[in-house]
Amino acid sequence: MRIDIGKFKIRDWQKDDAPAIVKYANNRKIWQNLRDLFPHPYGPADADTYLKLVFQQDPRTYFALASEDEAIGSIGLGIGIDVHRFTAEMGFWLAEPFWNRGIMTDAVIRFTDYAFERFKLHRIYAEPYVSNPASAKVLEKAGYTLEGTLRANVFKDGRVLDQHLYSRVSEEVLLREPPKVFV
Repeated sequence: MRIDIGKFKIRDWQKDDAPAIVKYANNRKIWQNLRDLFPHPYGPADADTYLKLVFQQDPRTYFALASEDEAIGSIGLGIGIDVHRFTAEMGFWLAEPFWNRGIMTDAVIRFTDYAFERFKLHRIYAEPYVSNPASAKVLEKAGYTLEGTLRANVFKDGRVLDQHLYSRVSEEVLLREPPKVFV
């Protein structure tokens, strides 16, 4: 998979991305905004474990955000199961030297369109911590709607945190006639 975004691209992860992952992911500021499955400190063994997981995915839902030279972040989906099979949670991170340049906003916009088409999803959501206004801003600029705040929803770095709940619903679903309700 490859989606061009100006000087950057979303692409499949490659084995030789491991050093770049370690270089950029080993950052406490990034770790503070992600789930605890994302380790800190982040070392070579962590990158190898992550890449092995990605290479086993079918279908692949985790991708690299890259410059011409190296991977600089990640974007991906966790697709729901059972009654949530047409819903997915999006997650992303970007290397600190690339913050505040609109790169992630462009990536989320393009990746969301790709995900709706590729995976036939009805809804994509994200749950940034309230302490991460930059991710909330990315989602808002990418057309996501703030649905609410999940109070005391996570425990991260010794603190109980609230999370925002953002979503985007596919245009196809929005244009459908609502189901008839019989009482």
